[in-house]
Amino acid sequence: MIDTLIYEKNSQMIKMAGMVANKLTLLEIVDLSKPIEGNIYLGRITKKIELANGKTGYFVNIGKGKEAFINAEEYGRDDLNANEGQEVIVQVCQEQREEKGAKVVRSLQFVGHNLVYCPYKMNIDVSLKINDKLKAEELKKLVNDNMTGQEGWIVRTNAVYADDKDIVEEMEMLRTQFDEVRQKAKISKAPEVLLERNNLLVDTINNNGDYLQKIIINDHNIENALKDDFDVSFDSEPFKNNGVEDLITDALQKEVKLKNGGRITIEETRACVAIDVDSGDDDGLGSLGRLNMEAAEEIVHQIRLRNLSGKIVVDFAGSSEYRFLKNVIEFLNEEFRRDNIKTFVNGLSRSGLVEITRIRRRPSLSEILTEECVSCRGIGRVEK
Repeated sequence: MIDTLIYEKNSQMIKMAGMVANKLTLLEIVDLSKPIEGNIYLGRITKKIELANGKTGYFVNIGKGKEAFINAEEYGRDDLNANEGQEVIVQVCQEQREEKGAKVVRSLQFVGHNLVYCPYKMNIDVSLKINDKLKAEELKKLVNDNMTGQEGWIVRTNAVYADDKDIVEEMEMLRTQFDEVRQKAKISKAPEVLLERNNLLVDTINNNGDYLQKIIINDHNIENALKDDFDVSFDSEPFKNNGVEDLITDALQKEVKLKNGGRITIEETRACVAIDVDSGDDDGLGSLGRLNMEAAEEIVHQIRLRNLSGKIVVDFAGSSEYRFLKNVIEFLNEEFRRDNIKTFVNGLSRSGLVEITRIRRRPSLSEILTEECVSCRGIGRVEK
């Protein structure tokens, strides 16, 4: 949870930072000129390709940036059997990266405050973050009793605090969104945006409203809309004037110093993210267990802040035997359970590395703000 929210919108770029006790803990940078995760488009098939193991994929023109990619096989849907030029309704599940276009799916999801509507699925899932099992069952029954035919739902954590009436009304609202998307697709010509994702600022405020103490923003209209409920102030350059740009520069550095003198080094490659823990000038009297736990806390923070995803491997200090890293692995598991992006701590590899897999939805911070050096081609070294 964050206590200060800093929001800046300029032309086609939205930047939002969340602070806790002056520490940067949330950073979102969205390029509105590119396909955004969660947006729904009417796309046009441009090319059919054969994948490994006899599988099929398609390139889809959704109107922005590079062509998107879709698998023919998709859970909950019949296999896509399309020809070039055919139109298809798709949703961005993974945003465009430097070397790849966006990834899209046909299994649409409509995200509300308390629920997620999945019209092409037939089951009800409940957020694992709802620890009260009795409440979880009550919510599941409420949704089940108000279903209309074959449809799927995900009960979000926020539903715990919602009235039954609000949840039922949200079910109807999300169904209406789905109907509107289908109706718009019938009268549109691809490529076309059918539905834009929920407002990023609104979502963040909804998720942190009880903790937010201050909002700094560069939009007078939004300032006026929020000032009755929050301590809101206007700043023409909020990122620059509140030190966020300097904090972002720090978040792009490979080396992160720990408070007791140790350090972690983060290397992003195309194959994976490699993180190394080193004692450095640590003054912890040789306690590698304490060093690794301190490093684990910072690693969780950096993964979220930098939006690192895909395969992540961590080389902790000292022995790589499980008995020495058990507490660290349990800590990582507990922390990532609270993550908004699905993250799996896969345990210890045979080579002694802690392996983590984090679902890739958006580019990392470095992918958004930097580009590969044309001289060294990304290796970060120069000729002697």
